[in-house]
Amino acid sequence: MVERRDGKIWVDGLTTQFTGQSLSSLDLIESERDHPTRPVLPDLWVVKVGGQSIMDRGASAVNPIVEQIVAARKAGQQILVGTGGGTRARHAYAIGLDLGMPTAMLARIGGSVPVQNARMLQMMTAKDGGIMCYPDDFEKLPLYLQLGTLPIMSGMPPFEFWEKAPEIGRIPANRTDAGVYLIAEFFGAKGVLFVKDEDGLYTDDPKKNTNATFIPEIAARELLDGGQDDLVVERAVLEYLERAKSVKEIRVLNGLVDGNVTRALRGENVGTVIRASTA
Repeated sequence: MVERRDGKIWVDGLTTQFTGQSLSSLDLIESERDHPTRPVLPDLWVVKVGGQSIMDRGASAVNPIVEQIVAARKAGQQILVGTGGGTRARHAYAIGLDLGMPTAMLARIGGSVPVQNARMLQMMTAKDGGIMCYPDDFEKLPLYLQLGTLPIMSGMPPFEFWEKAPEIGRIPANRTDAGVYLIAEFFGAKGVLFVKDEDGLYTDDPKKNTNATFIPEIAARELLDGGQDDLVVERAVLEYLERAKSVKEIRVLNGLVDGNVTRALRGENVGTVIRASTA
């Protein structure tokens, strides 16, 4: 039976805490603050292979990392690999900005390069079960893992034309670091590794400032409020960490140091840990 109460439509048998409520209600949103979230793939490691920091360096950097990931997968660890865009993505952003493209168009353009990097990694690992995973195949990921494959995908979130404008400028705030983190948060993953070319986070860019100090551990909010000009991960990731329900820390490590990826996948203390302030 359908009827109207207080100007709203009510349907018998569909009464919930949302019945007759606006989903914009602050009271309703607050009531769901501590609602539990079921981990979908709690044994999954999500590994981000940096574009400019790793992929752009070629075989000398990429091959050892791939070997470590494949060995860990063969040892039974569930792993999803996401890729960054690197220098070519930055070039595309620069041209798009020069041509006056809006943020959403830049997001679509910038998403093409990480796919290229993912395809190269997939070909490198094909004999070991490497399989390309596109956003449309996302729901098949548990099956891919059960079959023993190594899924590889672009780290860029598929917002594309739906990418919202950033607070400042036009460069999309949600790029490959953010996309990889959001994947891990959805799955309730075991952990997220950002494989880059630095030992982790420093007080400044160590490539430009040799006096920069290494930071082994820090809270996301402290890092956001610190005013550092450049960060080792996208600021959007730190903001998402502050709102995390499942994945409340990330690890940034140097993939150019032999064995670092293996150690991190074993749970060893490698690189820098960035935690949610409430973790």
